Order: sequence, then structure tokens, then C-alpha cells
Amino acid sequence: MTIEKFTHIEARAAARKGGIAQLESLLSHPLSRDEIAAIPNDRWLSAFSMKVFQSGISWKVVRNKWPNFEEVFFGFNIERLLMLGDEHWDAKSEDARIIRHHAKVKSIQANAQMIYEASLQHGSFGQMIAQWPSERITELWGYLKTHGQRLGGNTGPYTLRQMGVDTFILSSDVEAYLRQCKIIEGGKDTKRSLQAASDAFTQWQQESERSLTQISQIIAFSTGDNRI
Repeated sequence: MTIEKFTHIEARAAARKGGIAQLESLLSHPLSRDEIAAIPNDRWLSAFSMKVFQSGISWKVVRNKWPNFEEVFFGFNIERLLMLGDEHWDAKSEDARIIRHHAKVKSIQANAQMIYEASLQHGSFGQMIAQWPSERITELWGYLKTHGQRLGGNTGPYTLRQMGVDTFILSSDVEAYLRQCKIIEGGKDTKRSLQAASDAFTQWQQESERSLTQISQIIAFSTGDNRI
């Protein structure tokens, strides 16, 4: 296993993107823990649901229909949704205003339950996320996969990133780089691979003092077919 100095990765990414200033302009900035904690439960459920529906479907089509989803699912109000019986969920899955996919609609119910149960313990889902240690971010991915529905793979991590949570993502470019360096081998979702990736990102974070989000993006920009 070879863990490359992050300064080398950053220099390569800058060269590929037209300089350090141009590279910096491409990077995202995670929200603070206080900002994450303040995100209401309904926005988490909306975000998870959108990402679930975007899996295997045009993202643009889903975004264009999302105001209809907000209407059909009561603005993703957790308590109202959890009062619905199975027959109501079946009916919603056939509503022509949304994308009709029974299994994905039912995932909204399951993920509403996950958010509700986390809120009972932590005050709100956002507070639980805000309190999660960054060095254990892959365990948060595992939590979403285990306690939620259809949030495995990159669906959970991408949603976290979209919501401003500081997380790296095992995108195709990042995964290819980690394999090239033999940081991960075998399945990328195995406990061993996730721990090895997490350890590497922690080392790069200590070295660079950058967020996991930016480290992940810089690695992606430093490799793959994404030159300027």
C-alpha cells in the first residue's frame, strides 16, 4: 500500500485544472456542525428520497418533478407520513404527479422511520449527523444503509455531501486512484476497504488541514478523464 503525499496529489490536480486558483474555485465547502444540526428532519427525508429516485433515472427528470413530490408527500413531514397506512402508500405509488415506482415510494416510509427514531435519541436527525465524528464517516454510511432503505452504495454518501456534510465519496475516479495505490483491494464496500480508505483520508486531512470533501474532490481532479 502506498499513501501518496497530499501535496503531490494537489499539485497534479492544480496542473490538470489550470492552476491552484482555478482548482480552489471548483471545490465545495461543507457546512459547519451547527449548520448541519439546524437542518430540519423534513429536508433530510426530502434529500434522501430525491437521491433514491435519481438512482437509475435522469436526475433532471426527478428534479423537475420534485415540487410534485413535495406536494404528494406533505412536504416530507415525518409525523404525517408515519401516520399513513399501507393502503395510502400504495395509492401514492400510483399517483401520476410523481414517478411511479412502488419500492422507491415505500423507501420514503422506511427512511422517515429511521429519521424519527434517530430524533428520539438525539433531538433531531441533523443533530445526530452533526455529532458524528469525521474519522468515523464510513460508519455513518453504514448506519444509513442498515437503518434506512435503498441508501447503500454511494446513495447515502452523495446525499450527505449534497446536504453539506463533510464526507469523502468513493466515486469511480476516487475508487480507481485508491486501487491504483493499493489502499483498497477487493470490494469497495467491505469493512476492510472502508477502513483502509478512511485511514488514508484521515492521514491526508491531518497533512493538508482540508476537509474530507475537498480532499475527495482533489483526488478525483488529479486523476481520471477530467482534464480542462
